[in-house]
Amino acid sequence: MPPTRYTSRAVDPSPLGSPLTLPFSSVVLQNRFMKVAMTERLATWDPDDINASGIPTQQLIDLYGHWGDGGWGTIVTGNIIIDPTHLEAAGNMILASSPLSSLNTQTDPRFIAYQKLAAAGKRGGSVFLAQLNHPGRQTEFALQENPVSASDVQLTKGIGALYAFGKPHAASLDEISHIKAAFVHAAAYLEKAGFDGIQLHAAHGYLLAQFLSPTANLRTDSYGGSLTNRARLIAEIADGVRGATGPDFVLAIKINSVEFQDAGFSTEEAAQLVALLEEHRFDIVELSGGTYESPAWHHKRESTRRREAFFIEFAELVAPHVERARTFITGGIRTVGAMVDALESGLDGVGLGRPSATEPRLPIEILRNGQKGCIKPLVGDTNVLGGEDSWGVGASLAGAHMLQISLNQQPIDPSDQTSIDGFLKGFEKWVAAFPKRSKREVLDHVRIETVKPRPYGVVESSTA
Repeated sequence: MPPTRYTSRAVDPSPLGSPLTLPFSSVVLQNRFMKVAMTERLATWDPDDINASGIPTQQLIDLYGHWGDGGWGTIVTGNIIIDPTHLEAAGNMILASSPLSSLNTQTDPRFIAYQKLAAAGKRGGSVFLAQLNHPGRQTEFALQENPVSASDVQLTKGIGALYAFGKPHAASLDEISHIKAAFVHAAAYLEKAGFDGIQLHAAHGYLLAQFLSPTANLRTDSYGGSLTNRARLIAEIADGVRGATGPDFVLAIKINSVEFQDAGFSTEEAAQLVALLEEHRFDIVELSGGTYESPAWHHKRESTRRREAFFIEFAELVAPHVERARTFITGGIRTVGAMVDALESGLDGVGLGRPSATEPRLPIEILRNGQKGCIKPLVGDTNVLGGEDSWGVGASLAGAHMLQISLNQQPIDPSDQTSIDGFLKGFEKWVAAFPKRSKREVLDHVRIETVKPRPYGVVESSTA
């Protein structure tokens, strides 16, 4: 049986297939679909040897190769960490800040792996961006007991109440200088490896978002207080990246809504932020939301559930003030009707995460094969009012799908009961193992062991 999909009204999908020229790099995206960043946790890991950690593996390269064949306009990697002492999780990709002048591009295994990753992601014509990240205070205590942040405000709410995070310290000016240099170095390194550009992760409560947030940033120096000051670190990184890379290098950023909304973020501040990003020549602004402290990856109001996108109201606050940068919205969109509506509301493209793990060729399915909706999962469906618990299950399902694809297996059909039963058995094992994991262990994703794997590209209904 074919998968069950979300139902969409009849709508012409062709606007989603139209090319888009970026304003500052002049790069042309082949369509309006963005495969957004998701944590893969498939890089090498050795807690005793950081030089051997964070290197893209063949599994990771194969995963991005399948996305590269999927017809995406833009592909963004999961977070690549710019400071090996602050990880989002074991198994992250890492870039250390050794000088490029001493890099042997012919023999260095890390560089060669990143070259292969870029080639895989670009092989179908997608613009391939590396998401650069520093977790700041959102580094687990087991990995960093005293993380750096904008201020010494500890993460204790939301996810912070479930897992142990260290007491952060406010970044010194010297540390800020090193952080800026690490981001710039990573961009130059990745350009050399063949990446088309980078995306700064300034959302979901990570370090750059901590500086932007009026609740996490209590500084009284030039990096705190006004929005201009809170965004200063981002602006200085952007200027450094532009100075260290070529004119056709894409500069993107992912920003949040939640901190600003909680603090009464106004139309005037939205306009100020966008103007600042454009002043510093950001090509793409991806609009998202949610933090570890205040997860928002579900619908809180019926008005957004009907329109599918979690953050559509924030996006419509920002979009009228954008003059040159291209804006994408991420989170919750599942039908072609809602995707086209997002474009008609003034946005330039749509970002898709979990659906891209279920269907790596989703743009092709929509633009060439006439599909009108993503596959509707039996668990982890976030297109419901509330659904706080759905997000975590859905994220785990996406991780299981990514693991399957990285092994060149067809991801299970999440609308099939037998397949979902197999996933839930694996999910129970993963949850039980999580608190017992050692520092050496990469507990990457749920493994679906009771459903017979199929080679990638074989789409018949799965069997137990």
